[in-house]
Amino acid sequence: MGFGTVKKVLVVDDSAFMRKLISEMLSKHPLLEVIGIARNGQDALAKVIELRPDVITMDIEMPLMNGLEALKQIMEQQPTPVVMLSSTTEIGAENTMIAMDYGAVDFVAKPGGAISLNLHQVEQEIVGKVVAASKVRISNLIKQPITLVEPGTALQETATKPLFAFANKIDSLQEKKISKARETFVIIGTSTGGPRALQEVLTRLPSDINAPILVVQHMPAGFTKSLAQRLDGLSDIRVKEAEDGETLLKGVAYIAPGGKHLKFEKCPAGFRVRLDETEPPRMGHRPSVDVLLESAAEKRDLQYVTAIMTGMGHDGREGMQQLKVSCKTITIAESEKTSIVYGMPKAITEAGLADQVVDVQCIAAAIKEILHS
Repeated sequence: MGFGTVKKVLVVDDSAFMRKLISEMLSKHPLLEVIGIARNGQDALAKVIELRPDVITMDIEMPLMNGLEALKQIMEQQPTPVVMLSSTTEIGAENTMIAMDYGAVDFVAKPGGAISLNLHQVEQEIVGKVVAASKVRISNLIKQPITLVEPGTALQETATKPLFAFANKIDSLQEKKISKARETFVIIGTSTGGPRALQEVLTRLPSDINAPILVVQHMPAGFTKSLAQRLDGLSDIRVKEAEDGETLLKGVAYIAPGGKHLKFEKCPAGFRVRLDETEPPRMGHRPSVDVLLESAAEKRDLQYVTAIMTGMGHDGREGMQQLKVSCKTITIAESEKTSIVYGMPKAITEAGLADQVVDVQCIAAAIKEILHS
């Protein structure tokens, strides 16, 4: 590992045992220094203002002021990257999705409940996510309200380039233009920062969109259902956790369940979902974007609009290379400007696989433009 600036960490948990355990884990890393601890949300808020940490780990369930309320106030008063520690219960999953909405960068599921004696099982994940969160641009954490506007107004102001400025690039790729005569699927892959990016995109898609939408969001089992339910309540399209064997319908977004790879196959009614929990994780991820794209690449009679958004690493790059060779595909990469973590979209762009680089607020508009071109 190269040299870098040591990042200051605040550890927030109501359990003294958990505070000690997490602090010890993080202190082993050469680029992390635990500068303080807090036992509840009120304490955390005071310590954030006093100590100005670079990154925070925060338990969701705490007395006096819980992690959600503390997170909300921190993002309003002193925006700081936060990694939440969450239980895997249904309520824990729902609260985690709220935390993502409030501005948390990422979360780690505690393997053993509130006081996890076996927290060492996720030590590498905690440290990795805290290091990644410490590098996030603060401006990207501050939530902008989602407002549906006419093309050319507010959206244009937020785009890296004016809205639809990428049209010339598509026009120069005539052989890649989407054909109205062929069936089209939309595929979206994302990781760290993905829940908010998905909200930006899926809530802007119309209910009559002429394609099924397949989504891989890196997330452990038990959390993707809450994510799908939350997005479904905010969107005109239907959003659901994918179920094995169900027929894929236009105007529906299918989110890969945590712990299972999402694939699809031909069936008498069209195409259906195939979930696979036997194939090993790819680069630590199941579901994997690469696995979904490889499944798509086998369907040479289909065409695709793909979007790779915020996330660590390069999941999606190898699968996209296969898909580009096999099928008509137009690929959108999220811009560095709006990515919480500019890893996955950067890998796609640097490999020359992105036909467009677009701010997250304009990805839905780009998808609609391609489908209707």
